[in-house]
Formats: sequence, C-alpha cells, structure tokens
Amino acid sequence: MTTPGHASGRRANAGLEVPPEHPQVDVDVRHLATHDEFVACVDLQHKIWGAGFSERVPAAILKVSQRIGGVTAGAFDENGDIVGFVFGMTGVENGELVHWSDMLAVRADLRDHGIGRILKEFQLRTLLERGVARIYWTFDPLVARNAHLNFNRLNVDVAEYVIDMYGSETDSVLHRGLGSDRFIVVRPVAMSTGDVVPLERDRAHAAAALGEGSRILNEADGAGVPSIPTLPRIPDEPVYRIAIPLDIEKVQEADLALAARWRESTRRTILWALEHGYRIHGFYRDDESGCGFYVLTTAPRAQRASSPSAIRFPYSTDAA
Repeated sequence: MTTPGHASGRRANAGLEVPPEHPQVDVDVRHLATHDEFVACVDLQHKIWGAGFSERVPAAILKVSQRIGGVTAGAFDENGDIVGFVFGMTGVENGELVHWSDMLAVRADLRDHGIGRILKEFQLRTLLERGVARIYWTFDPLVARNAHLNFNRLNVDVAEYVIDMYGSETDSVLHRGLGSDRFIVVRPVAMSTGDVVPLERDRAHAAAALGEGSRILNEADGAGVPSIPTLPRIPDEPVYRIAIPLDIEKVQEADLALAARWRESTRRTILWALEHGYRIHGFYRDDESGCGFYVLTTAPRAQRASSPSAIRFPYSTDAA
C-alpha cells in the first residue's frame, strides 16, 4: 500500500495513511477504459516516482492485464483528472487464484486524504467478485504511513522481508540512499462469510498497549540515531518493539547517512525477529519520541480465512 510515491507492490505504494485530521476527498474510482486514461496513468507514475523512473508500467500492459484478471483502476477528481491509481496482476498459486498488487499511488498534494484506502477497497471488492483467494503486495518497512495503513487498517500479515527486492540502486527518487528493502504482505480477500474482510480503522491502540514497556531492539538516542544492536542468540522476551522514523522522507532529505543507518538498524532487527518466530502484531506512532513502533510477538494474530502461502525470494540473513 508511500511521500512522492507510496509503496505497495513493486515500487512502494504512494501515500496511504489516512490521519484523522485530514478530511476525505471525494473521488470517482473506476476501472481505466480509454486510451487517454491509460496514458494519464503512465504520466502520473512519472510525477510520483520521477521522470527517469524506468520501471513504469506502460499503457499497453495496464490495458492488456485487465483482460486476464488484472486490476487497473483510477481515482478521478471532479475535473476528470486521475489523481491516484492501483494496478495488479492475477495468477494461480497452489491451485488458487491470487493477486499481486504491484502499484498503488496518489498524487502528492492529495495524500493522506483517504484516496489510497478507497482504491484498495475497490481492488478488494473487484477481486472478491472474481473469486480471488489472497492478495499480496509490498511496502517499505521504513515508511510509517504505510505501516499504519497496512497493519492497522488493512490487517495484513508479513509473509517475508526481502533485502533490496528491486535492487540496491534504482532510478526512483524515493529510494535514494535506502535501497529497496520490502515487506511482502498478504491477506485474504474475503472472510469465510463471503464478505470483504473489514477494513478496521484503528488497531494502533491495541498494539501500543501490547508493546508498552517492552524492549526496543533498536532504540534511538536523543538525536534520533538508532542503535545497531547486538542481538541475543536466543530470544528471552515474549514481546519486542522495533523503531522507525515517523517520516523517513524528511530524514532522507536532511541526512542520507542517517537514513541508511535506519535501514541497517531495522533490517538487522526485523530479520532477526522473523527468523526467531516472531510476527508483527501491529504498529503505532509515538509523536513524543518521534518514532513509530512495530510490535512483535510470538502469539498468533487473529484467525484468517486463508493462511499465507510460502512465497520465497532469496535474501541473505547476515546482510546488515
């Protein structure tokens, strides 16, 4: 479901958190249909990820993918201009229909107004109608707005953490100094009742309560510099927290070395936790400390209608 671009799917989806202080904007969400709409969607990719972004999805693929179960939908303002879009592909995994949500983005001046969430809900309902079982996408673990959206509103599970999923150096302005580490997340399209899984608005309070007083594996100092911890060989606590900055883009703009340290710190701690059987239970913001926190526990999250399948991308567990 990240900003000039959010990050869901392959690049990072652009701007999906919906803070309560921002009013929702009225948009018309629909499947793209005309040549002009597909071309406008390509132009929006350039505006979000930069004019030199070589991994943009061309108009022809946006169009053709719809004929074989893909989703290419846009959010249009009152003037008929496209201000956001979602794109994904449908395939088969272990005999079931699954969907990979590749891109989700919202124009910079309209982020944090609920448009990303509306696009995601439209995508989910479309997939439900088509009998798709699960949906996968990716997002950058350092982007707090996307962590909030994905864990507190879309109720995802982490299937995997992938180091530099799209390469250590890309031509997107969003990746400067950070590489492209990603969570691959998954959730069922529908519950056993046949209804779309409720997009619950706020699990953050529950995550904060669970994490209260627990150890922060990469605690930042007073200057906002995260630690690069020596982690125990055997975990000895039921709950841990991992810190991320509230606005990694501002960190990138001010200090690329600090942004890179945040990546090293979170990569090391997240991989360690996942390898030792911890799952990300939730995420919450703490404005006083200037950080957001992933809350990790060995306890299972709420029972899902469909369990994540194992999709594996190669990574080195000692790359820190």
